[in-house]
Amino acid sequence: MSNRGNGTRKNVNNGNRRVGRRALLAAAGAGVATTSLAGCLGGEEGLTIGHLAPMDNPLGVGSERSAQLAVDEINDDGGFDGGEAELITRDTRTDPSEAQDATEELVQQENADVLVGTFNSETTQAIQDLTAEFDVPFLITGSADPGLITDTVGSDYEEYKNIFRVGPINSDLQAESIADYCAYLQDTHGWSDVAFLRDQAAWTEPFGELVPEYLPERGLEIVHEDALSIEIDDLAPVVSDVNDSGADFVLRFFAHINASEMLGIWHSSEYEFGVEGIHVPGMHPAYHALTEGAASYETTSQSGAAGVTAITEKTQPFVEEYASTYEGEDPPVRAPMYMGFNTYDAIYIYRDVVDSIETTSTRDALDDFVDAMLEVEYTGVVGNISFYGRDSDYPHDAQEERNDDGSISNYPMTQWTPEGEIECVYPEAHRTADHQQPSWMQ
Repeated sequence: MSNRGNGTRKNVNNGNRRVGRRALLAAAGAGVATTSLAGCLGGEEGLTIGHLAPMDNPLGVGSERSAQLAVDEINDDGGFDGGEAELITRDTRTDPSEAQDATEELVQQENADVLVGTFNSETTQAIQDLTAEFDVPFLITGSADPGLITDTVGSDYEEYKNIFRVGPINSDLQAESIADYCAYLQDTHGWSDVAFLRDQAAWTEPFGELVPEYLPERGLEIVHEDALSIEIDDLAPVVSDVNDSGADFVLRFFAHINASEMLGIWHSSEYEFGVEGIHVPGMHPAYHALTEGAASYETTSQSGAAGVTAITEKTQPFVEEYASTYEGEDPPVRAPMYMGFNTYDAIYIYRDVVDSIETTSTRDALDDFVDAMLEVEYTGVVGNISFYGRDSDYPHDAQEERNDDGSISNYPMTQWTPEGEIECVYPEAHRTADHQQPSWMQ
């Protein structure tokens, strides 16, 4: 969809904003550059939002649809500082080199005013220097590795101040939240012995460091642990090892690994352990049907809780509008996967910030943009969103929300039921159903 003609602003800027900030200043001088751009940019002419996602993955499709929904709604409601936005998506293919090419195209050829998205942390890491070089605001909506913030904004603030993470909360905080969830499972079912599995990928490294510390603090014991190659193609030995360990449940963190085979073996053999943690393929709205019911009793944590509970007053209206807009199209249609929820919120936050600083030229007003972002207190579809400040451990990272007891509340757990429904089982404030043990364990 295009709500703005391509012949106005892009032609005016041709040859200027296609050059990196530092190269531009070196070649033309700061004063000349400022003069040449003045009057050519501004909210009244609209803006371009660049969206980066793996488009061969339902997660990327859901993110793009959510982004388009937000852009359409905002354009119909007065726009971004009075101007309309155009959304342009480029496919990262979960490949760092592809993501770099896509980012260069969005920034240099499409003159994107802001970049939103990216899924796997390796891809996000690959483009951060590019976004910083061009001073383009970059709102992360799918990657959880804490190093994406601590190694950039946290280590060289002036260089990387353009980077914010809207969601999900980072893996350090996720590890704490899931450890509290494990304590809930212990209280509910008496489960105390844990088999701990994870992808060999950047986003799970904090889990590898923190989970073995957090679980014993909560009275649980890790009886089996392994980090699996993301290229693994036979999960049968893994399931066998978990069963042999005597674990009450397997706590796995899989974004790259599709554990459908594992679930099939688990169900057919009726192994007596639960399947908990994070499984990105399991967030697909049609996953239960795709696995012919093998996903029953599987849980996963995900931003937005698949839209099955009213995290805020905006959550379910968003999901209903999403389903209505994309009815009849290929899955996911009932709701986007977790990245879509974060992307939708990110675009609304960008609108609010643009309105507050009264310009859509956020690349030229980066300091004003950053100051306004740090003042954000936004109620979105995933919860209340604000960002850690410059002097924190996670500058520009999404802050966690906490309940009165101090536990993190904005990383809910969902569970597939045998009927193919999704329920939110944790935390209590968002719960739509009690957590179920597999039927053969009841």
